[in-house]
Parts: sequence; structure tokens; C-alpha cells
Amino acid sequence: MRKSHPLRRVVLATAATVSGIVLLLSLKPSSDPGAAQAAGAGAAAQEAAQGGSGAVVSGTMTGDAAQTQYGAVQVRITVVNNKITKAEAVQAPKGGTSDQKTALAVPKLNADVVAKQSPDIDTVSGATYTSEGYKKSLQSAIDKANASAGSGASQGSGSAQASGTFTGDAAQTQYGAVQVRITVAGGKITKAEAVQAPKGGTSEQKTELAVPKLNAAAVAAGSADIDTVSSATYTSEGYKKSLQSALDKAKAKAGSSSGSGDAGASSGAAQAKTVTGSVAQTQYGAVQVRITVAGGKITKAEAVQAPKGGTSEQKTELAIPKLNAAAVAAGSADIDTVSSATFTSEGYKKSLQSALDQAGG
Repeated sequence: MRKSHPLRRVVLATAATVSGIVLLLSLKPSSDPGAAQAAGAGAAAQEAAQGGSGAVVSGTMTGDAAQTQYGAVQVRITVVNNKITKAEAVQAPKGGTSDQKTALAVPKLNADVVAKQSPDIDTVSGATYTSEGYKKSLQSAIDKANASAGSGASQGSGSAQASGTFTGDAAQTQYGAVQVRITVAGGKITKAEAVQAPKGGTSEQKTELAVPKLNAAAVAAGSADIDTVSSATYTSEGYKKSLQSALDKAKAKAGSSSGSGDAGASSGAAQAKTVTGSVAQTQYGAVQVRITVAGGKITKAEAVQAPKGGTSEQKTELAIPKLNAAAVAAGSADIDTVSSATFTSEGYKKSLQSALDQAGG
């Protein structure tokens, strides 16, 4: 009977183990979900959607409103541990056939974002303008997630919020716009107020009933997770959307200023940055303001959008230079209305305040 050699058994066992490892490694690319996802969405797009490399990001980010031929589109994403878990349109075209196209397109776009984890999503047939606006606003939300990742700040529910006053984007409702301003101190909401709310007819009564309750609820909850006021559903939903936008701005400011240290903070304060406010709709057209901030002061203000055509052209040429100069002089949105250009002035101040909120002014 042939004797078995122990050394030969060890060599054979080792060879079998190495062969098994090689086989496993050869199969890994087709079974690794991370690799499959990167192949589908592209490495760069995936990194953008997931807040960049290195930092872990969680929170809610609202993109800038994208204007389309049929109305504004604005997207909000929820990110958990660098993954988009939810996407929603907080603004979308309304009225006539736009209602049908929005109802068709938005759910598909929302689902596509979560599935692909990137802004590289398909345009919905029959809703091209809405789809393009959606993608622009989505990219803006992803940029904000990247910014928070770059600063090393996590935007979870327990994250810090910067102190100051922040005005949320106006939320359009069936009965009018709702816009919320909050004051934050020590990481808590100390005051909430509606700077816009539905007016006229029964809307006036519902606003008077609902807004004080919503203000109190926002301060008590410290978040946008508040109850809807009975009989004022549309106003309540608009309030919560704008409130969330204001909270996002507070978190973004906290993220940009955290972890920098004294030297970083001083150099960041001296460095100039340019911020564009949200579009403010007026009776005669849109107004949008861009400011340059350096050393904590407005060094330049300009209108990138303003009413055009007919007498609006003349009023714009008269009002905008005065408003720009007033913004720089005052360093705030508390500036005088230009006589004979009331609507343009009010729109200018709203967009200017939005820019200041983003800059942390």
C-alpha cells in the first residue's frame, strides 16, 4: 500500500486554496453592486450624486428653481450616508395641459434619480421642458450636497444650524405664495414668520388662522416636520416647503463655516464670493439679483434678470442702478423702494434677501 506524504498534501491544499481565491476574484466585478452602479451611472456622476469622495453626507438639499417655458421646477433630495433616498419636485408647472404633463413626468423623474444616483437621468417624452428644468434644479441640489461634503459637515437631522436670519424660497400654492423666514440662535429656531401668505377672500381668514399656529409649531419642533392646520391645507403645505428651504440654507451656512478654525474663518471671510438669489416673480416679469461678498460686506450687486418690454424697460433702467447702489451701501435687503418702480423694487429686495441668506448675511 502506497504511503501518503504529508508535505505533498500541504502543497495540494495550498494550490486548491489559491485557485479558489483566483476564481472568487474573477467573479467579483459582475457581483459587486458598487461596481455595477459605477458602470451604470459613471464614476464621476456617481461621486457627484453622493456628495464627493471622503466625506459622509446626510440631509435634505433643495436645488435652485429652474425657470422653464411653462413654469418653475425645483427639486429637493434627501441624502442618507451619501445615497439619494428620496427626490421630489417642490415646484413644477401648473395649469392646463401642464398639470397632466407634470403628473406624468415628475414621478418618473423622482424614481429615476433614486435609481441612478446621479443627474444623468432620462428626459420624459412629452414633458421635455419639465424634464430639463428638473435636471437643472437636481444638479443644483447635488452641488449643495457636494459643498457640504467639501466642508466636512454632515447635514443630518441632528446637525448644527448657523445663527442668523434665513428666508426660505417662496412656495407656490393654489391660493398664492407662501414664504417663511426663520431666526436661528444656538442651533435652534427662535422665531418663525410668514413674509408671504395667501390673501383675499376666505384665504385671508385661513391665513390669519393658520400662520400663527404654524409659526409656533416651527419654533417648538425645530424642524419642518410640523402638523398641517385643519382647513388650511394648501397654506400649511406651502409653509412647510418654504420652512424646509430656510432650514436648508441655515444648514448650508453651518456646513461652510464649521471645521475651518480661526485662521480658516478669517481667510474665508476675506475671500470674495458671488451668490445669486432666487428668482422673484413680479407683475411685470422676473427679477433676480447677484451679489459679490467680501469681508462680510456686499461689494457688488447686479440684476441678472429684470422686467423688459414697453415701459418696463424704462423703469428697469431707472430703478436697477439705484437699487444696486443701495444694496452695496446698506449691506442688506433693507433698502428703499424706487418711486414709480414699486414691483421691480419689491422683487429686487426679495431676490437680494435670498442671495444674502445663501451668503450667510
